[in-house]
Amino acid sequence: MNAHNTLYLALFVVVLIAVSIPLGHYMSAVLDGSSVVVRRIGRPVEQLLYRLAGVDPDAEMSWKEYAFAVLIFNALGALVVYGFLRLQQWLPANPQGFGPMTPDAAFNTAVSFTTNTNWQNYTPESTVSYLTQMAALTVQNFLSAATGIAVAIALIRGFARHTMKTIGNFWVDLTRSTLFILIPISFVMALVFISQGAIQNFRSYVDVPTVQVTTYQAPKTDAQGNAVKDAKGNPVMQDVKADKQTIAMGPLASQEAIKMLGTNGGGFFNANSAHPYENPTPLANFVQMIGMLCIGAALCIVFGRTVGDGRQGYAVLAAMTIAFVIACWGEITFEQSGNPLFTSLHVDQSSSAMQPGGNMEGKETRFGIADSGIFTVATTSASCGAVNTAHDSLTPMGGFVPLLMMQLGEVVFGGVGSGLYGMLVFALLGVFIAGLMIGRTPEYIGKKIESYEMKMVSIAVLVMPMIVLVGTSIGVLSPLGTAGIANPGAHGFSEILYAFTSATNNNGSAFAGLSVNTPFYNVLLAIAMWLGRFVPVVAVLAIAGSLAAKKRIATTEGTLPTHGPLFVVLLLGAVLLIGALTFVPALALGPVVEHLSMISGH
Repeated sequence: MNAHNTLYLALFVVVLIAVSIPLGHYMSAVLDGSSVVVRRIGRPVEQLLYRLAGVDPDAEMSWKEYAFAVLIFNALGALVVYGFLRLQQWLPANPQGFGPMTPDAAFNTAVSFTTNTNWQNYTPESTVSYLTQMAALTVQNFLSAATGIAVAIALIRGFARHTMKTIGNFWVDLTRSTLFILIPISFVMALVFISQGAIQNFRSYVDVPTVQVTTYQAPKTDAQGNAVKDAKGNPVMQDVKADKQTIAMGPLASQEAIKMLGTNGGGFFNANSAHPYENPTPLANFVQMIGMLCIGAALCIVFGRTVGDGRQGYAVLAAMTIAFVIACWGEITFEQSGNPLFTSLHVDQSSSAMQPGGNMEGKETRFGIADSGIFTVATTSASCGAVNTAHDSLTPMGGFVPLLMMQLGEVVFGGVGSGLYGMLVFALLGVFIAGLMIGRTPEYIGKKIESYEMKMVSIAVLVMPMIVLVGTSIGVLSPLGTAGIANPGAHGFSEILYAFTSATNNNGSAFAGLSVNTPFYNVLLAIAMWLGRFVPVVAVLAIAGSLAAKKRIATTEGTLPTHGPLFVVLLLGAVLLIGALTFVPALALGPVVEHLSMISGH
């Protein structure tokens, strides 16, 4: 970390906190209905939507009713997206005439966008029509993010309420999150991206002449697309001249905004945020990174305000920020160090262990190592999955950092809503451990934490490691799984481990050396995505219902303070205890072995 990178990281953190605090105040007012935007400006639209849907906004739900609403709504959403992907050849707004996705790819993509994962094992600009991009994928970007916010606010209500059987109304939370938080901010972000050069149009793809004409040989085909063969059975080759390039167009900026703000991550182009149409300038890159983390950070403020003690929210925010800064420092340092096998002939022996310029493979020169490093940590700590660099080209320990950030449960800021409720689950675990250490009944925010809550905490915390490790085992033991590995050895293992870690944590980024667009991986990863999203959601809502029904207990001298430095350390310790230690053997077999091989000269 040189001085420039340190100052850049400091500036990013300062801007993030400066944006998140007022945003948290605004979101708190929106979600409790006290905002003037909700009471006056948006009331007619909101009431109209409730009437059309047959929803009574004043009827609250038990945690079971809330969970059922979440599950059925998202199941229907996945079905709609699947229908668009399978039928797009007959639907309008398809100027390129794209055909349907295969059933297994459509299943994987539908589950992916419904679960806020946006795992893309296809090339969007050559696979998905404009209508599918807008009406299926972009709409689901809003709704999956709003679902995460709704679950988070339901858990917060569980802490804030006492002796109550309800935790809110899912349809109201979903509607307000979408109408008054996600849509307005996305609109402003889209305008910023357009001003920087992102495209937003409905034009057909454009063919432009290339600067140079390239001639190469390719097999000759007949009218049916089959290779023509000579009398000996060999393919007949012909000269082909490449003198033009097809430039994809489309309504990109609108999807780009919610892709980042909703921590979705699915790109309009296969290159994602490394593509100049998606991420044109360093300023656009900075805005995208802020967009990924701002709602996750702001929800900490919402938490503190709703439970009536702002210090509680700031303690959680402090834990997230500390972990984020440490991860950024590690990522940038590893990438600046590069590969010791690549040394300059013009440097002295004392600096031969440092790759001149650092590891720039797979990175955009307009961003460099610092912008790419912070983006890499942000996208894997926020369960976003958008990338502005090729994660498969990171140094071994540079790849270790994003893997670890996901394996911690993506609670460092985390996904929209999922980051906060995941961190609060770890907070319950932390106070439970502390209670055992001092021989007291654990309590948090005035609520006793008893056996039922800890059972649900165990489910929420352990389901992800179980799915990741079992899925990775199946992948490395099955011929269908190993067939997709392009890089054998430790890195090939890391590619499979990364795929299941990313899918289960609803991230969506990948080590792209693994070919996953096969029925085996499409089905297996879709199952991992669905279980990784909704098993913790149900467990969290069960915790919310249990806490809401409890009486509030008075604070005594023996109560563990949960708003100071000691609690921040305890919270980070709980995260590391489960996240880091659970995956130590798997990480040792992948990036750690690869790093040791690299520094030993192999």
